[in-house]
Amino acid sequence: MGPGPHPGPAGDGPPCDGLPSQGKPEHKRPFKPRDMGIGTRMFFAILAGVARPLMNVLIGKEWYGLDRLPQDEGFIVVPNHCTEIDPIVVGHMLYNQNVMPHFLAKDGLFKTPVLGAVLRGAHQIPVERSGAGAGTSLVKARVVLGEGGAVVVYPEGTLTRDPELWPMKGRTGAARLALGTDAKVIPVVHWGAQEVFPRYAKGFKIFPRKKVRVVVGEPVDLSAFAGRSGDKATLEAMTGVIMDHITAMLEELRGEVAPAQRWDPSAHRQSAHGRFVERGAQAPNQEAPVAEENKKNDAGTTETGDLQ
Repeated sequence: MGPGPHPGPAGDGPPCDGLPSQGKPEHKRPFKPRDMGIGTRMFFAILAGVARPLMNVLIGKEWYGLDRLPQDEGFIVVPNHCTEIDPIVVGHMLYNQNVMPHFLAKDGLFKTPVLGAVLRGAHQIPVERSGAGAGTSLVKARVVLGEGGAVVVYPEGTLTRDPELWPMKGRTGAARLALGTDAKVIPVVHWGAQEVFPRYAKGFKIFPRKKVRVVVGEPVDLSAFAGRSGDKATLEAMTGVIMDHITAMLEELRGEVAPAQRWDPSAHRQSAHGRFVERGAQAPNQEAPVAEENKKNDAGTTETGDLQ
């Protein structure tokens, strides 16, 4: 089932695509999620106190479909991924609706002195790409969902490699988590943040002030997969449905048509993880060799428990 037309914005600016604005949602979640400790809440408050004023200065915002965020249950958020400041853009929108976002992030970030402490304090979820700990993130994500929280999973697993920043081939983590929990999968697409901080850029482009639009979609209909086992074919099919939904929403937001063939890094001999160009460099047109350690993961479905 494809996404329906999105409602009007909450924020600055005129209604998107001429649609009438619905303004802010009628109801918000209670600020304190159940079972969230005071320490985690304090970390969220400190982060928001720094990030929100900065974001409000740097960018204009338009938020659509806020009433589509579930109120009394845990849910999975699946955004598109085209710039390193995506988590701030998505997290800003969620936090303003009293939704405490729990991002899945690569475990290396948790080992850095300052950022690692912040991520741990805010109850974010580390992801190990392989090894004995690969399934631990799935367990932690289920706990967050059981407590009524929101787990943010980037189904592409890394910044898109598509030259025009369209969603590329997805990995199966969000599908696996949804199949194991029956949690709703809420697609969120955004556009404009890539002008503030382009993919792999060295710095922000502040002037002129940019506008970022964020759209919350209806839950992805995955009912056809209910009761199935988490085999490779099922997870890939579910991921395809999720990516189709995200792409269709982004087409509407951008007012453009995505390529008929979704970008597949393995078909273009690109690694599945990490940067494929140096920071500040232009993405090359030629296809680069794939490192041996990345080849096994390019399809995105070979590692049990891999949430990316």
